Amino acid sequence: MSPRTNDPHRDDRHGDADGAGERRTDPQREGSGEPDAPRAPAGARDAVPVDAVPAEAAPGTAAGDPDGHAASEPDERVAAVRRVAAAGRRRHSARLGLCAALLAVAMTGGAIALGADREPAPVPAASSAVDPAVLGGGNLDAGIAALQAHLRSQPRDSGSWATLGLAYVEQARTKGDPSRYPQAEKALGRSLSLAPDNDQALAGRAALAAARHDFKDALAFADRALRQNPYSERALSSRIDALVELGRYAEAAKAAGTADSRKPGVPVFTRYAYVRELRGDVTTARRVLRQALSAATSPGDTAYVAAQLGQLAFSQGDHKAALTYYARALAADDGYLPALEGRARAQAASGDRAAAIKGLETVVARYPLPGPLVELGELYEARGAAGDRARAGRQYALVDAWIALARANGVNADLDTALAAADHGDRSAALRAARAEWSRRHTVHTADALAWALHVNGRDAEALPYARRATATGYRNASFLYHRGVIELATGHRAAGRASLASALKLNPGFSPLGAARARKALEGTK
Repeated sequence: MSPRTNDPHRDDRHGDADGAGERRTDPQREGSGEPDAPRAPAGARDAVPVDAVPAEAAPGTAAGDPDGHAASEPDERVAAVRRVAAAGRRRHSARLGLCAALLAVAMTGGAIALGADREPAPVPAASSAVDPAVLGGGNLDAGIAALQAHLRSQPRDSGSWATLGLAYVEQARTKGDPSRYPQAEKALGRSLSLAPDNDQALAGRAALAAARHDFKDALAFADRALRQNPYSERALSSRIDALVELGRYAEAAKAAGTADSRKPGVPVFTRYAYVRELRGDVTTARRVLRQALSAATSPGDTAYVAAQLGQLAFSQGDHKAALTYYARALAADDGYLPALEGRARAQAASGDRAAAIKGLETVVARYPLPGPLVELGELYEARGAAGDRARAGRQYALVDAWIALARANGVNADLDTALAAADHGDRSAALRAARAEWSRRHTVHTADALAWALHVNGRDAEALPYARRATATGYRNASFLYHRGVIELATGHRAAGRASLASALKLNPGFSPLGAARARKALEGTK
């Protein structure tokens, strides 16, 4: 539902995912630059409670194992990938042990390698986007507990306060619980009070602002961090994210080239790929993501990049490749949310609705986020069995609950509101939210959301320029083409509308449980 770089489900509306290792031997730099062959990625006490890890997100909790994880059996693809990868994982064990040792050193020395960002799945934005584990690829909850214990004895360790703040941001996104964001803000503020303008905390504030969809502040904090440390991987990554989510794509491409020259690695490669995808250069995006996958050295990075490749494959209608990449992601991390969600989406598009519903039920039981909630609701509607309409309604109601929780914790949820409410809620509210979001940033995703909100409110003439703007960069998105086609037909542009609808279905015939069927019906109606 939102751009890949930021959306915990980047919707995927952009999801993420697919990839195989491929090294580029002839990089072509054009202004922003294409990544070279990958080098290994670098890797007051009352202000924040450090004696307890926050409680799990309340809405939608389901029965599972004692740790709150819903039980699920890996499918055959995942099992096959795991068998092939078993030997490789044994070779990685020594490296992971080194990561644990580095974490222990960091806990006493103040700084900690934060690793790569996970995204967006526009949301969103990505986008966006869930990022690889922030604490060296290990258990995030355990890492937070260790940081809390360390800070009880060393409360003036500014580096560990910064790391704790960023870990809370990651925990909020991976668990779908925005209530962690105020804790992150306090921890980062504590770090800055102890060491004003330290780049770790400033980069953390940039990540927090981006997670709350305050991209103007995210850019400002990233720039401040880079003035202190031009090689801060997190600040470089957050700067690209902010420029993308502000719709400043040319600047984002330049920022990606700068980041590639300063800190090449998985976080920069994945962002570079998304910038290229937004410009319609799917071939380069795929190649760079494959390069990132070949450079991945931890299960978190592997799951992240493979899921990005899966999303890219799905968005181009290659559902078989998408399922293969999602299997690779889940072999590395069987609980990785974007891969679980993306696999369900690809299963639905491939005709396996039962598996898709089962998979999404597992996802939303653990993480009731807008993207998978809407997807599951639409799958129920498409199935149309007894009680499915009521089941769908409950999913859409949970979207409203999540949005209310997000707003209460400082998250700008206007894009989520516009996307969900236009088809499954208050259409007037959808238009208000879309207009508000457009006033802040002009991205392809906000243009599409505003176009569709105007359409469902009967304002097609006003919607058409926004629908065209959403597809103007060359970004290949079947949902955008579907929206544009419907709006073109409604405004009397019959030939253009037919062409847009046909393009949407050719690009990805299973782009949405309900949208694809409606696109076919609208196309048939023009004959």
